[in-house]
Amino acid sequence: MQWTSALAIYVLFWVMSAFLVMPFGVKTADELGAEKVPGQAESAPANFKPRRVVIITTIVATLLFGLYYANYVKGWVTTDMVNFAPFSG
Repeated sequence: MQWTSALAIYVLFWVMSAFLVMPFGVKTADELGAEKVPGQAESAPANFKPRRVVIITTIVATLLFGLYYANYVKGWVTTDMVNFAPFSG
């Protein structure tokens, strides 16, 4: 695998992990007892911490990419193993 392909796949893992990590630990203004800004949505986060999200996302993405790359090298799961709808011919 070329390094550019590995980088592109890692970035995809990172973005997907960010969307998985973002909602954890976030609370609304009502849950924190904080005052809302006029026009603020009820579901708007009041304690969003981007540094925390970036760090946890990087850890999760690195672990997932490590598993992906180990599978790529070792061949634990191949496309032949997950072909649930083989074409007869």
